Amino acid sequence: MAEPIRVLVADDQELVRGGFALILEAQPDITVVGEAADGAEAIRAAARLSPDVVLMDVRMPNIDGIRATAEICAASDTRVLVLTTFDL
Repeated sequence: MAEPIRVLVADDQELVRGGFALILEAQPDITVVGEAADGAEAIRAAARLSPDVVLMDVRMPNIDGIRATAEICAASDTRVLVLTTFDL
């Protein structure tokens, strides 16, 4: 059996972050390795945890998801799936 996909969830809303983590953890081939509440925390967590994928919110305090995505992708082979509920 293949190793599970290691996912880091980054969203500034705790309820959203936790909800995504619960949904993902219910999948047999996915493991949530961490959560981050802003872009700066996501960058640090990605460096520390080496996830396969980061589920990244766009609008977050300190460093937004766009800048965090650029920094994570520049530093590793981690894939980033960007999401948002804003239509701008």
